[in-house]
Amino acid sequence: MIESARDLNEGSLLETDICIVGAGAAGISLAMQLNDRAQRVLILEAGSEKETPEATDFYRGSVANADLHSPTDQYRHRVFGGSTRTWGGRCIPFDPIDFVKRDWVPASGWPICYDDVAPYYKRATQLADAGDDVFSATGAVPGGMREIVRGFDPEHFGTDGLERFSHPTDFGRRYRGVLSASRTVRILLDASCTEIVPAADGSTIDHLVARNPSGARLTVRAGSYVLATGGIEVARLLLASQAQSPAGVGNGHDLVGRYYMCHIAGTTATVRFSCDPADVFHDYERSPDGVYCRRRFRLKEEAQRRHRVNNVVLRLHHPRLPDPAHGRGILSAIYLAKPFISYEYSKRLHGSEKLGIGVMAKHVLNVVREPFATAGFLVNWFRRRTIATRKFPSLIVRPRNNVYSIDVHGEQTPNPDSRITLAGELDRFGMPRVRVDWQWLPLDIETVKTAVALLDADLRAAGKGEIEFDPQEVADDMLRDGAYGGHHIGTARMAADPRCGVVDADCKVHGVDNLYIASSAVFPTSGQANPTLTIIALSLRLADHLTARADEAGRSAA
Repeated sequence: MIESARDLNEGSLLETDICIVGAGAAGISLAMQLNDRAQRVLILEAGSEKETPEATDFYRGSVANADLHSPTDQYRHRVFGGSTRTWGGRCIPFDPIDFVKRDWVPASGWPICYDDVAPYYKRATQLADAGDDVFSATGAVPGGMREIVRGFDPEHFGTDGLERFSHPTDFGRRYRGVLSASRTVRILLDASCTEIVPAADGSTIDHLVARNPSGARLTVRAGSYVLATGGIEVARLLLASQAQSPAGVGNGHDLVGRYYMCHIAGTTATVRFSCDPADVFHDYERSPDGVYCRRRFRLKEEAQRRHRVNNVVLRLHHPRLPDPAHGRGILSAIYLAKPFISYEYSKRLHGSEKLGIGVMAKHVLNVVREPFATAGFLVNWFRRRTIATRKFPSLIVRPRNNVYSIDVHGEQTPNPDSRITLAGELDRFGMPRVRVDWQWLPLDIETVKTAVALLDADLRAAGKGEIEFDPQEVADDMLRDGAYGGHHIGTARMAADPRCGVVDADCKVHGVDNLYIASSAVFPTSGQANPTLTIIALSLRLADHLTARADEAGRSAA
């Protein structure tokens, strides 16, 4: 059942067994796993089925350093389906090393291990519409996927791991039919949760307060409550719920909002291959079920340990678009189209360079020199990306001179000074807006420098090519755009000890018996992988925990 809170009056009371706040990837996955089980489920979604500027305004806040972090109302969507409205669809599981304590990575280590999450990746991959949970290049495609560089077996990197890509799937549209027909799940749109109210002793949550668009106050009572919003909004709601404590809910040790991570990412260096251009492959292949897959270089666990760096992956990439020296018409055409490309994609495609008259002229000349190739590419892009149901994941252009750049996606070191706090300004419902102070640590940049240097050494040793790079330029490239947008991680971290984290191994808030969090907010470390697949997997795990808990309570009552 899907309804709107617009139809509810001031003082309305809603009662259920499980209340989920947020209908993005986490909330909808949780509801799908709980669907048609014994418990009644109510999802509160602040947005409606169409995104509006009025709804987006609730996400407006402030940023300590605008050069390092996007505005708080970017990459976040207050709408049914959440940020799956614009995610890129990249699905990658975390690696075993991401869960363990590493003495060179401060505040690393989860209270669960890879094997606790691994059983849920299969269902998570299916829900994401990314096909089978086969993340090996030798197994994803009959006969194995093409090598990135034919005959190249690097000492420091694994190349068998791959990324699988969703359509990308908008979870709201994809699962609307199933959930609207459910006997046990009720979705209430236009219901903004503004406060978590604990019981008198603080050991449980008594109720939630929500508002409909006209400001009418609604009360929600449930047996269990799950915050399934993103990492920024989880911290905001916990910090702003001050009925019992001015520090907020779950913040007895001043950890809510701290350890805010994204990923360290960007394009850097120049890779010059000395092998036959036909031996280099940086494109996608499709698995038998039609899913786009792509290989990459992942720094091996033993190399991470030996060099005491974070987890990181490197991908071959076309030359950076702002420099017209690449000579490719399609790259210049995309750069010239920057004003017409959405913020989320244009920011990473082009960096922060200004489009001067001289640079513009050179880009125009590139387009003029390759009119047919550029036109053909655009037609193909329209067919495979714009109108396709399963969209081609990203721009792939083969350089003419066998020269590439490196696309980096690396783990960020947990840092308590990188944090989300409340600002003085209030939104229309009287809820404090957020202030984001994203900070990085030297290990983040050192990891990238080390990885690039190791790949260079491996290429030279194999006689396949070399990488030209200046370590300082690598650092500049990684910080040019700052925090990788959309990956909001770590603000309610998981730990066995409440002095080290906000939630326990079951994602339950320490000291609060019936409050849970399903979000990348609970990740103690970010790993090298995009967070969505693991968000879904942990949500499925949480659903099973809530079911088992209810079954146990039923047996005890009997």
